[in-house]
Amino acid sequence: MNDSEDRFRNNPPGTLEHLGKASVGIAGAGGIGSNIAWILVRAGIGRIVVADFDSVELHNLNRQFYFTDQIGYPKVEALGHNLRLINPEADIQIHNRMIDADNACSIFSDCQILVEAVDREETKVMILESWLDGLPEKHIYSCSGLAGTGGTDALGVDRRRGLTIVGDQISKLELGTLSSRVCIVAAMMANELIADICDS
Repeated sequence: MNDSEDRFRNNPPGTLEHLGKASVGIAGAGGIGSNIAWILVRAGIGRIVVADFDSVELHNLNRQFYFTDQIGYPKVEALGHNLRLINPEADIQIHNRMIDADNACSIFSDCQILVEAVDREETKVMILESWLDGLPEKHIYSCSGLAGTGGTDALGVDRRRGLTIVGDQISKLELGTLSSRVCIVAAMMANELIADICDS
């Protein structure tokens, strides 16, 4: 048994073959982006492309997959390091740059599935519109409504043609964010995404 087979030996039968060949693009390396990335790497996704321009700050640590010794580092560099600690064989590609209408498609054009994981509403809309128009063949996963506490039963999955939205679609970031609710939404997104890959 090689390292890869041993690492993923508890995966459901037949999933590793599909997941190992999959490529996922993640726009944003914050609460959703960093957490869905480690979930996907642990599941056996073979290639992950992450883009973000931000750096790790102390206040990120309540919900994002970073550590105190990474404060000040670009998020994508810190995340790439953390993901490789989980699976050194995974192909992790990072882009330390702001995502805009000119590069939103080109950065992720060779990814099988796309994940929108940004905070700002205007950036979220720009990315989704760019992808839906420029990469219509890709399945897109997005999040909406993950702030506050409790309300787990309100978190749902809205499946549309080519777009899956996870969250309560109501709560605003002004309520504050905790790792518990953020990670639930990230895990739900990852779960849907993994099923999509394995069923295709």
